[in-house]
Amino acid sequence: MAVSAIEKELGYRFKDTALMQTALVHSSYANENAKDDVRDNERLEFLGDAVLSLCVAHMLMACFPEMKEGYLSKARASLVNSSSLARIARSIGLQDHLMLGKGEEQTNGRNKNSILADAFEAIIGAVYLDGGFNAAFDVVKGKFGKTIQSGLDPTRVESAKNILQEFMQAEYKESPTYEILDETGPDHEKTFRCLVRVGGITAQGSGKSKKAAQEAAARKALDILNEETGKCRQGPGHL
Repeated sequence: MAVSAIEKELGYRFKDTALMQTALVHSSYANENAKDDVRDNERLEFLGDAVLSLCVAHMLMACFPEMKEGYLSKARASLVNSSSLARIARSIGLQDHLMLGKGEEQTNGRNKNSILADAFEAIIGAVYLDGGFNAAFDVVKGKFGKTIQSGLDPTRVESAKNILQEFMQAEYKESPTYEILDETGPDHEKTFRCLVRVGGITAQGSGKSKKAAQEAAARKALDILNEETGKCRQGPGHL
């Protein structure tokens, strides 16, 4: 594994390179090599997701001190969706160093947005454990800073529902359909789960309102369609 090449792209040198190596191990590879006690990147991904979200939120608040929470939330979602993270993962060459199981290799897993996005989040988690928050923040800033500072206007962030609607109308002349599957929790803090059907696929999302659940489901559907077609526009490049 070309550790130094990835470190150069990140602008960070690991003290414990084993952390970075673990960040590149997909669960399919770990499952096939369980006897060798190989660990997958899922725990690092979990941590990296939280660290990445905090770093991006911090940068957005610093750059847009007058912007309301709703716009900031939309902007953050547009920056850290799977398509956007996969794009960054490809830009630093993670696809060349992923450790995948045979099944994922055969189904072009090395180019799947979901796998690449998860790996990038795991890398951020690894940097955080290796060097602390400031190190992780510097890496995230290096990958998102220019977009946030020069080209991101949270008031113009398009919702995933709108993007999905436009794409399906343009490509297939049909509209997505949404169904609230269930709602859980007390009245003052409900969580809704939504199913969207579109283009022969289904996707689910959850949120604290029906609208938020629909948005989450639409975002999942866009990720799936983007993996299949490569045409769905998402992320800061389309703000």
